[in-house]
Amino acid sequence: MKEKLVEKLKNIRLEGLTRRWAINIIGFVVVILIAAFVFACFSIKNYYYNSVENILYSGASSNAVSYFSSNLDSGTALAASAPDFIDSYVYKDKTTIWVVDDQGNVLASSNGFIIDKCEMPDYSEAINSSAGTGKYIGKIYNHGEKIMAVSRVICDSNGTKVGAVRVMATIEKVDYQIAVIVFLIFLILIGILFIIIFSNLFFIRSIIIPVREITDITKEISNGKFDVRIERKYDDEIGDLCDSINSMASDISAADKMKNDFISTISHELRTPLTSIKGWGETLYYNREEEMDELTNKGLQVIVKEAGRLEGFVEELLDFSRLQSGRMNLKLQKTDIFAELDETVFTFRERAMREGIEVKYSIPEFAAPADADPNRLKQVFMNILDNALKYSRAPSKIFVKAEFAKLNGGDAVKISIADQGCGISKEDLPHVMEKFYKANVSVRGSGIGLAVTNEIVNLHNGKLDINSVEGRGTLVTIYLPVESAPTKSEIDNSGASNNEVTDEDIKLKG
Repeated sequence: MKEKLVEKLKNIRLEGLTRRWAINIIGFVVVILIAAFVFACFSIKNYYYNSVENILYSGASSNAVSYFSSNLDSGTALAASAPDFIDSYVYKDKTTIWVVDDQGNVLASSNGFIIDKCEMPDYSEAINSSAGTGKYIGKIYNHGEKIMAVSRVICDSNGTKVGAVRVMATIEKVDYQIAVIVFLIFLILIGILFIIIFSNLFFIRSIIIPVREITDITKEISNGKFDVRIERKYDDEIGDLCDSINSMASDISAADKMKNDFISTISHELRTPLTSIKGWGETLYYNREEEMDELTNKGLQVIVKEAGRLEGFVEELLDFSRLQSGRMNLKLQKTDIFAELDETVFTFRERAMREGIEVKYSIPEFAAPADADPNRLKQVFMNILDNALKYSRAPSKIFVKAEFAKLNGGDAVKISIADQGCGISKEDLPHVMEKFYKANVSVRGSGIGLAVTNEIVNLHNGKLDINSVEGRGTLVTIYLPVESAPTKSEIDNSGASNNEVTDEDIKLKG
């Protein structure tokens, strides 16, 4: 049973509602228990000490003083009447009584021992005070046992102070008894605290556990898993919250499906006329038999270019629709990843040169065989290169470096694409692969290219990393698994077919 309780305690992390409970409830209870403990300690000590004090003052009562005063009036000296008083003293078994003269000398003692002069703070207080009484708690002779002592002054008929009655009792046993009682109270309060903690613990668990389950499900919903549902286990406000979230997830799922169906339908409807517009525009532009005027020629160029841009945008929307519905499939075949990269860079280089951007490229001379979809790989490379070009300004450079590496313990290729563009801010960087997220709204694009690119890389069991320094540039690193890779010695002995790009080139500075 104890082990189960300890395990439950370990499962409750001191954060969120649990921390608030610990601070507000347990903290309040602890303060109350401490206050109760302190009050109980003082009350018990005062009770016992007052009881001892009452007994002492019973011995040093006004009757005792009257006894000596009457004897003094009849002519009997204080020293002569002291033995008779001691003999008649009734508290000999509990206390010790002294008769002291006005010089501080002990004239008689109930224990039979006459004590030489010693410090008696209570006697001094009684002699010097108008009340004629004094009390002292402390060590006798500064090294003996702890005592409580009270003194009451003896006066003659003229009011002259001629001595005092001093009554003493050891309180070490009283202190021990007080300590035992205080310790028992401490144990009881600790027991009460643990009972409160464990009783509240089960109540907190009944709230924290379902709240955490709901939190986990809502995180899945926020990540696009609209088919998940929360099982209703409680017939209370928690259960109502579960129903509300399930209903919300159903509505979001229906709205998301409607959106995806709309995007898919519109994309398909747009693709056919765009293909015709682009095809006829290219036919008119490239197959003309006679010279056109400058305005018509420029107009055809714009038609072909913008139709091609819209066609690419429509293809992105189609890919997004497939991504959302889980219909993005790969047509796997034996593929040389480096060959596909080389072809893509060759095609891209001419376009970059027209915009004043130099592309530097380094690739090993070895093949990188893999089961992959070559068209999708080209799409990945082109999307990243296109982004690098969009966010660069002439004159600048784009670096592409390919090499063999390791991924999850297996052979892989590592393709690094770095630009010298505007970079991405720290706030935007974690979100750039989210659907429809655009870090820079001034640059053209739909905001879904990187999301699609990342999904294609994941479908190839690869990994996509993006690092960026604002104002310095962006580095995109792609890892793709391959069937086999040459050894390091083979690579070192053969060199590379292109050695334009170094590690320093693709390193972000800043």
